[in-house]
Amino acid sequence: MAIDSNFLERLRHYQPRAIDLINRFSQARVLVVGDLTLDEFLTGQVERLSREAPVLIIRHETTRQVPGGGANAVYNLATLGAQVKVAGFVGKDEQGNALRHIFEAARIDTTGMLVDSDRPTVTKTRISGHARQSVTQQIVRVDRKSDALPSLENQLQLAAYIREQLHTVDAVVCSDYGDGVLTAPAIEAALQHPLTIVDTQKHLQRYAGATLFTPNLPEAEQAVGYAIDSPQTLTQAGSDLLSLTRAKQMLITRGDEGMSLFHPTGTHDRIPAFNRTDVFDVTGAGDTVVAALTLGLTAGGSLWESAVLGNLAASIVVRQFGTATTTPAEMKEALEFLLSEESGVLT
Repeated sequence: MAIDSNFLERLRHYQPRAIDLINRFSQARVLVVGDLTLDEFLTGQVERLSREAPVLIIRHETTRQVPGGGANAVYNLATLGAQVKVAGFVGKDEQGNALRHIFEAARIDTTGMLVDSDRPTVTKTRISGHARQSVTQQIVRVDRKSDALPSLENQLQLAAYIREQLHTVDAVVCSDYGDGVLTAPAIEAALQHPLTIVDTQKHLQRYAGATLFTPNLPEAEQAVGYAIDSPQTLTQAGSDLLSLTRAKQMLITRGDEGMSLFHPTGTHDRIPAFNRTDVFDVTGAGDTVVAALTLGLTAGGSLWESAVLGNLAASIVVRQFGTATTTPAEMKEALEFLLSEESGVLT
């Protein structure tokens, strides 16, 4: 589907500026406060049905471990070249050690990864199987997590670490998946930074006064309490969300409808989706949007310029299965292709 010609013309004029901003990603210093999750993918070949129960027996072939949840936002920032610090909890377990090792290999500062011996590392294990001549399919997912909040002592320790780091970073990202890291003390500490980007699944008002929120459409609908199903309700939702959160800007991501960026002046910008056809998996795409957008802002980009970079980065990762990341080189290549005649969006 073709992108509006006026937007493409604006994007074409923006291209040199976008390249310049992407080149500055490596200068950014970002603290991510988030719910740290380990995503595990166990894959094997289905051999037969078990005699013990009517279940499949899978001969294990591979195990892949990648950062998920708020940890995916951390990892996206690192692969985009930023200098990243992480604040959150992991359990005293193998999964927490695995996540720490992944981060350290990516040169992420893990000093703020505090060990909570009373709660396990949030882990989502997806078990997939395939026959000899069939595609691999997910069969079951096993989640490990605790519904209990961290102890007050741990909450205050994390908040203290956040406050200590504020003067060393250019931005703070709050990646809230509802797993207990972002309690009131942590939120209060994070909001003391002048550039705070919030990505939360619910309770947006807890972060009142943050610079920018990035809810997706279902999250925005939950926050305002009504369906966003027309241009009128979309505009109303943007206004209501700005009032609810007292944010400087509100970015609603809308899947294949692109993004809508709302300003306190009552105006808003629509950014169309850059990839509506080669979409294989949207898992973690929101984390990618937040990462690239944050780096655009720290590089000196406007909200519109930075949102376009977030949109561009997301258009790349949705082409891959599972939680994925992208790089500055891939973003530049994708932008060049988007503006080429071969892309198909110019027809």
